Amino acid sequence: MDRIPSGLIWRKSSQSAQQDNCVETAELSGGGRAVRDSKDPNGPVLRFASGEWQTFIGGIKNGSFEV
Repeated sequence: MDRIPSGLIWRKSSQSAQQDNCVETAELSGGGRAVRDSKDPNGPVLRFASGEWQTFIGGIKNGSFEV
């Protein structure tokens, strides 16, 4: 398994305010994204290739993940 590069700039949504129940994302080379739980910054990280990330964001925008 590839290691996530060090020195990434992690960001969380401005909508999360000061809450700790958030995910953080960081841009990877090639346009991909790394995603982690803000409560566990040393924990597991999901890695999305650029196309996977665009598909994921598109699914969020069109309501594919609503319960």
